Amino acid sequence: MAHAAQVGLQDATSPIMEELITFHDHALMIIFLICFLVLYALFLTLTTKLTNTNISNAQEMETIWTILPAIILVLIALPSLRILYMTDEVNDPSLTIKSIGHQWYWTYEYTDYGGLIFNSYMLPPLFLEPGDLRLLDVDNRVVLPIEAPIRMMITSQDVLHSWAVPTLGLKTDAIPGRLNQTTFTATRPGVYYGQCSEICGANHSFMPIVLELIPLKIFEMGPVFTL
Repeated sequence: MAHAAQVGLQDATSPIMEELITFHDHALMIIFLICFLVLYALFLTLTTKLTNTNISNAQEMETIWTILPAIILVLIALPSLRILYMTDEVNDPSLTIKSIGHQWYWTYEYTDYGGLIFNSYMLPPLFLEPGDLRLLDVDNRVVLPIEAPIRMMITSQDVLHSWAVPTLGLKTDAIPGRLNQTTFTATRPGVYYGQCSEICGANHSFMPIVLELIPLKIFEMGPVFTL
């Protein structure tokens, strides 16, 4: 999860998030190069006496600064489109979870376990145990296996919500009357936090999402969740 004074993105827990971090670094390097070039050109303009009249007609230079931005846009667009299509792939999921947004809590349904349904509310400050995170911990966590493709079916019962877990690279809108889906494969066990990322009313800030990822063998042996 994020920590105080953090500058970069959260550590990746899924292949999609690893790709997003790589693309972020790739685009950031291009931005740095463009900024350096522009600042260097501004510095030369302010410090150099413009006495050379030959630069008033330079077809080669105009061709270069027309083609070069197009090449830069292609270098950014191609990996971006690749990741965009990767996020839409659904590769034979091992488990399907349905998430329903309410004002202001989440309902989860394990469709592969006989329609097991439970609500997930934020823990009030009075019920927090030592080590719990204020405004982030919930009473019922979503327990999922690692190294297995998981499909999330996301919708809403009242207003727009957004189911987002940054460390997994997930952010999918929950829209009333529409069923959206997203998939992910977690690579590391642990507890990962997210929040509703769509302004949905007065208590929008109090809709945390908590995923507890455990090895597949333990998931198959134990209960799915504990009340």
